[in-house]
Amino acid sequence: MHGIDLLPIRWWTNEFAIEMANLDTTQIKPILVYDGDCDFCRYWIFRWSHITKDRIDYAPYQEVYAKFPEIPLPDFQSSVKLIFENGQIYSGAEAILRALNNRTLLWCYTKLPGFSLISETIYRFVAKHRQHFSKLTRGFRKNT
Repeated sequence: MHGIDLLPIRWWTNEFAIEMANLDTTQIKPILVYDGDCDFCRYWIFRWSHITKDRIDYAPYQEVYAKFPEIPLPDFQSSVKLIFENGQIYSGAEAILRALNNRTLLWCYTKLPGFSLISETIYRFVAKHRQHFSKLTRGFRKNT
């Protein structure tokens, strides 16, 4: 299905207008939720936001975790979450690759044996050592 095929037949009906009026439009774009207390995280969110432009919203979990009761707080604390309006949730390296929409790396992640395991292992290592990487990030930012 492409283009016009995505439009419902009932486009001009009152039923459709009522349905559209009742939609929750508070989250139209996907949102990447990160640790707002982490300098390393904030640095990379700032950089990625220039790549993703207005396709993705960004928010620290400290501000939005209550809006997503289906995700336990420790999950937010352990890795980034990319949350789509349809309820689909991605975490860690996969969330980042999907947010950046890098088709080559996404293909590798989903099709190349071992790529997702290596990506998530690296992500978990960095996430577990965020304090150290935050210190490095502060050093980079002073030198730039």
